[in-house]
Amino acid sequence: MEYITIALQLIVGLSILNVWLIQYNKPTQWRGGNATTIKEEFEVYGLPDWTCYVIGFLKVALAIALIAAIWFPQLLQPAALGLALLLAGSILMHLKIKDPIKKSFPAFLFLCMCLYLTFLS
Repeated sequence: MEYITIALQLIVGLSILNVWLIQYNKPTQWRGGNATTIKEEFEVYGLPDWTCYVIGFLKVALAIALIAAIWFPQLLQPAALGLALLLAGSILMHLKIKDPIKKSFPAFLFLCMCLYLTFLS
């Protein structure tokens, strides 16, 4: 069970860091609407510029906390729950602009992993 928890922490944490630090300005098939960058994606959702920076900061900080929770277990639940809330928001934004369900899949998958880490690990 501990190995599953650690694996999920690494999968979620590293994936979110990849999206926000490496893939930030690169197009992917998962971006909302026809956006090619994260900043464009937030515009498609009708959100002000500052929200991109706030959400980005929170996601990066919580992803780091989720990975750090391997050594500091008291960080696990708050980091996983915080990410779960932000991922639920991502799904709602995709639904708001009527994206195909496929575009919400990564957020849904990571949401499920975070909920497992929050309540079942």
